[in-house]
Amino acid sequence: MKSFENYSLLAHNTFGIDAKCRRFVEYSTKEEAAELACSLDYSDSPLLIIGGGSNLLLTGDYPGTVLHSGICFIEQVDDERIRCGSGFVWDDFVAHCVNINLYGAENLSLIPGEVGASAVQNIGAYGTEAKDIIEEVEAVEIGTGKTVVFSAAECQYSYRSSRFKTEWRDKYLIVAVTFRLTRTFQPKLDYGNIRAALKERGISCPTAQQLRQTIIDIRREKLPDPKQIGNAGSFFMNPVVSREKYDQLAARFKNMPHYTIDAHREKIPAGWMIEQLGWKGKQLGRAGVYSKQALVLVNHGGATGREVLNLCKTIQEDVRCAFGIEILPEVNIK
Repeated sequence: MKSFENYSLLAHNTFGIDAKCRRFVEYSTKEEAAELACSLDYSDSPLLIIGGGSNLLLTGDYPGTVLHSGICFIEQVDDERIRCGSGFVWDDFVAHCVNINLYGAENLSLIPGEVGASAVQNIGAYGTEAKDIIEEVEAVEIGTGKTVVFSAAECQYSYRSSRFKTEWRDKYLIVAVTFRLTRTFQPKLDYGNIRAALKERGISCPTAQQLRQTIIDIRREKLPDPKQIGNAGSFFMNPVVSREKYDQLAARFKNMPHYTIDAHREKIPAGWMIEQLGWKGKQLGRAGVYSKQALVLVNHGGATGREVLNLCKTIQEDVRCAFGIEILPEVNIK
């Protein structure tokens, strides 16, 4: 187990915010996680459990203890199930599945972060969510060190959320996740511009490898590389509104994009609303909105977390005034 005092978190957040925490601890096995869970006390408060830091905005130095999983194994349980350590890189998991002809994760290609965070955040892209393939989550209870196994149903997954983000926040250290995939490839092509991108490549019936590569190319085209410009990917969640609210907006804004949830609800792209208000490519101090994707907030160099948060709040207010909709951050703000 690794433990450091007054530790810089610069390498642990993709926004490139140079903040420190009072203590940083990384556990590498389930046994270390259990030992750590039993040893934490009031002096470690407040706790912050992180993954790869790709969904994190630090607004200043963190006064408590930051915990990170270094459990990085991957193993095949049976013909259709894969078990991964919580610190395993998410896209390496997706690549592994596609390489051994296990399907269901390919639309989640190139999402940054680690496996444990996928089970907390219920990451999603291009019509697929982590909950679609998660079977169970292994965790260690903070305070007792007891190992608990939760089914996907018990985690109560919803859009970018789970019980690990709400009532279970800071109560468990995730150590492993088991995924159930399938040997039957059923490509999901009807979300975003997947079909158009495939058509440009002259592909009508893609293999899983072709679909994965196409999604990787799409993401690289519209999302900045955190190594080049600090960001946390999509900053805001797409709001879900009532059918009545959608009809009101559709009457005002012709050709407004939307995704039908059910007979009573519609999802409206937050990035589209932000772009309509002229924010795409605009800066506020050293923070700004990415020039190729209005849903992404970026650090143009030397921005503090508070500068990014100020930009976030300004955009939220503009959207609220123009559309009457509250857009909420997907990013964990600390």
